[in-house]
Amino acid sequence: MDVAAVYLELYGRIPPLVEETLDGLDPDALTARVTPDANPIGWLVWHLTRVQDHHVSELLGADQIYLDGSGRPERFGSPADAHDIGYGHSSADVARVRPESVDALLDYHAAVDARTRTYLAGLTADALDEIVDRRWDPPVTLGVRLVSIADDSLQHCGQAAYVRGLLGR
Repeated sequence: MDVAAVYLELYGRIPPLVEETLDGLDPDALTARVTPDANPIGWLVWHLTRVQDHHVSELLGADQIYLDGSGRPERFGSPADAHDIGYGHSSADVARVRPESVDALLDYHAAVDARTRTYLAGLTADALDEIVDRRWDPPVTLGVRLVSIADDSLQHCGQAAYVRGLLGR
């Protein structure tokens, strides 16, 4: 199996988990918190999609899909801020993110996933050793960054599914 196929398999596991977790939920369920400061399902899916969008955009040297002028920030009640991906959000920041619908989350995630999968399809083994972030020690390679993005997405999918279970949905 080549490198592109491995990464496509890994990233291909994320959308079905997102879809299954969101299936049949209404806007109230998307923002329900199991404790006053817990992350709700809608925020978790928004965040994992924002992280992937932000990081893959950096790798491509391209604009984020979130900020493409299609009104996505408004559909989530969040600012059109390239750096607002949910990292470091306070409880109040989390509460501010209010997806208007499951479709808003699915549409955004599908657009990000499609771009990511197109990028991954052209991946070569040699590219994985390229340094993409020197802010860390050791510097982050492309291979590590791609694993990190997928890991973050899968963890947040699991958290969202767990919250759904706690809510009895």
